Amino acid sequence: MNDEIAVTGIGLVTAGGIGTAATWEAVRAGRPTARTDPALTGAPVNLACRVPPSEPGRGRLWRFDRSTRFLLTAAREALASARLDPADWDPARVAVVVGTAAGGIDTLETQHHKLLTTGPGALSPMTLPAFLPNMAAGHLALELGVTGPSLQTSTACASGATALITACLLLRAGACDIAVTGGTDAMVTPLCATAFAKMGALSRRGHDPGRASRPFDKDRDGFVLGEGSGMLVLERRRHADARAARPLALLAGHGSTSDAHHPTAPHPEGAGLRAATRTALAMAGAAAGDVDHINAHGTSTPLNDTVEATVIRDLYPHRHPTVTSAKGVLGHTMGAAGAIEAALTVTGITHGTAPPTANFTTPDDTTSGIDIVSGTSRRHPVHLALSHSLGFGGHNTVLAFTAA
Repeated sequence: MNDEIAVTGIGLVTAGGIGTAATWEAVRAGRPTARTDPALTGAPVNLACRVPPSEPGRGRLWRFDRSTRFLLTAAREALASARLDPADWDPARVAVVVGTAAGGIDTLETQHHKLLTTGPGALSPMTLPAFLPNMAAGHLALELGVTGPSLQTSTACASGATALITACLLLRAGACDIAVTGGTDAMVTPLCATAFAKMGALSRRGHDPGRASRPFDKDRDGFVLGEGSGMLVLERRRHADARAARPLALLAGHGSTSDAHHPTAPHPEGAGLRAATRTALAMAGAAAGDVDHINAHGTSTPLNDTVEATVIRDLYPHRHPTVTSAKGVLGHTMGAAGAIEAALTVTGITHGTAPPTANFTTPDDTTSGIDIVSGTSRRHPVHLALSHSLGFGGHNTVLAFTAA
């Protein structure tokens, strides 16, 4: 009990909407958000899942990259959900841990374009404070007055999940009592879209954007670029109990491994994902047969989904947990994905619901024997759920959540 890590608050900013309720409703309904994006005109692929406009240019928000704006909004909601007020806590006992794949890439692209087309005089003096990869955590710590540990994690598309693991380690080490943690990215930019398209990673279904992201489906042809932020408040269970906070779920275990196989492709047998899963289950004191639900990485790329589906099929031969991927609705939110999907996993536990995998209509040979939720959401009491996150560089993370 003393080492239990409680999730006491969550906050979300996604293409599904601003706030957890809006995002959850979009995911629960299986409502895709992919659209043709005018900002990507001229790029090889111009589809994206973009966050709806919110507070454009108001006050001092112009100082921040889009990714930091998402982060601050999600963090405010997470703190309100946890019933925490920074005025009431000991700021030295609070940690901020944020994952990102690209930092303030939108700022970097915009300012670099100004430099090349207009000259040095056009460059904003806030370029580095907005762009540098550590500054999302720095800005959040400043916003909250946090003087405890503040750091950024970067493990590509696993960054948000790695941040949660890092926050757990800080809590268990006694370095803090509260951790405000998660991920953020805003990589819907011409450079990022073009680079991913040149790699062959993006869906080319431009004639039908809403059906472009189709995790695990036989006709998948790549992911749709997304953006957003997911933030969670983590506390040791006894700290939450002392302030009469009701945990939403427990982060009971986690695993983190490296494939050491290829810069961008997963291990063909999913060796790292298998090992991370076993580590997370062992930490949670559980076995594969105890898993009720899996929030899959499910990118909608042919290679990732094949490897991930194979691992799921092999690890759960006798009991078939429900499987879902939110990327059919939200697109691939890059470094934010692991945290957004962790928050959705917690929400699924609290609602007793497994959302559908949007656009999954036709299984292939690799998905046989896997219970991928499709069509509509399913009422599904969950005691133990896993959330997978994988990233370029061979990063694998698995988070194990249990009902509180």
